[in-house]
Amino acid sequence: MVSHPTIEAVRCPRGCRGQVQSMVRIYRFAGVRPAPGEAQGIAAVPYDVVTADEAREIIGRNKKSFLRVSRSDAELPDIDPHDARVYHRAGENFFSLLANGQMIEDPAPGMYLYRVRQDGETFIGLCCCLDVDDYRTNRIRRHEQTRYDKEEDRTRHIEATKAHNGPVVLLYRDENSEIFPVVESLARTSVGPDAEVVSEQGAVHQIFRIADPSDLSLLEKLFSAVPALYIADGHHRAKAAVNVADRRAAAGMPVDPEVTRFMGVVFAHNRVKIHGYSRLLTDLGGFTPDSFLDRLRESFRVEEYGGVDGSSYNIAPKIDNPEKFHIVHMYLRKKWYECTLSADPCASSLDALDVEVLQHNVLGPLFRISDPRGDSRLQYLGGARPVADLEKLVDNGDYAVAFAMQPVRVGTVLAIADAGGVMPPKSTWFEPKLLSGLVVHTFP
Repeated sequence: MVSHPTIEAVRCPRGCRGQVQSMVRIYRFAGVRPAPGEAQGIAAVPYDVVTADEAREIIGRNKKSFLRVSRSDAELPDIDPHDARVYHRAGENFFSLLANGQMIEDPAPGMYLYRVRQDGETFIGLCCCLDVDDYRTNRIRRHEQTRYDKEEDRTRHIEATKAHNGPVVLLYRDENSEIFPVVESLARTSVGPDAEVVSEQGAVHQIFRIADPSDLSLLEKLFSAVPALYIADGHHRAKAAVNVADRRAAAGMPVDPEVTRFMGVVFAHNRVKIHGYSRLLTDLGGFTPDSFLDRLRESFRVEEYGGVDGSSYNIAPKIDNPEKFHIVHMYLRKKWYECTLSADPCASSLDALDVEVLQHNVLGPLFRISDPRGDSRLQYLGGARPVADLEKLVDNGDYAVAFAMQPVRVGTVLAIADAGGVMPPKSTWFEPKLLSGLVVHTFP
């Protein structure tokens, strides 16, 4: 396994001013993948986008689903999801896929292209291994805090399966980069994908194995000039991989090089999409709809919006010069409202987020929601869901009010990560969402 790190002075994270940092490192690995003809049955949605009940329903229809590994708790509904038996079941199910020949390990280390075609767009990322030490030293940067319970869950899951079976999605800055043209060319000139899966939503997921030594060396060389990567999706999976390596070292166990690496798929920052992440409240906290609107107008300009396209993912602002305002669209009493507040041009990237403004002006002072991660009155709906889903949840009485957020710019996410900032929970919904089980990185 070859990499070509260089040493250059780069912008350091908080606390390392004046120091010299090496660039990120990428590694080849021998992936475990579905045997020919098995990918469509095995590939599964990420573990954290379905509930245990939803996973159980999918498994009931398809016994090959990789959810039997990533959401083994769905097969043991009467047991605490963090019971040791749940993680043991995950390992059993994964090793069974190997023993039955439904998944096989590639004969030599390589890398992989992961291409997704959906909604008329194409996304291409490089699947490789990354170094846990680059995470520790902030060359792999993050914009979200991890929750201990979720972090511990994935740590135990990785140990039980001896595998990183859900890819971490990362970004690299693509200004004047030579990387994307090379990645795109490798996919275009390939004889065809090694695996192809069509999701229930119609998205086409393809895997291309890169085995040619010259192609692999070129990719390693190109990434040796990249100073930092940014986690877009998979903060808990990345931190769990670091935990596994740290705990083995602390226990005095031999630490195989593969244990110090985790699997990621790396995309150019300007070739992904971000949707807004909606908020829903179970009640109005003692307000009537009219009194709530009155209080809201103390901070925001609130105007009736009119009808929206229920099939769209985002609601377009009606206000002139939207870049000068914070904009939140609210659904209440079967009506959409556009709530706007003038933006402070001097605010930091973090304070300028619409979700932060909503927290400080509405959720905190009006509803006493001080912990947006844990308050049961506040729920979230991922951005790749049509607006009609929000309307339905409120109209059915499941929630009292919904807030549809505008997408955050990718550059804003990167700037916050560079500054060591932490975004509020559920601020971004990145596309594409990658499937689990198409490529797995294992270790002894």
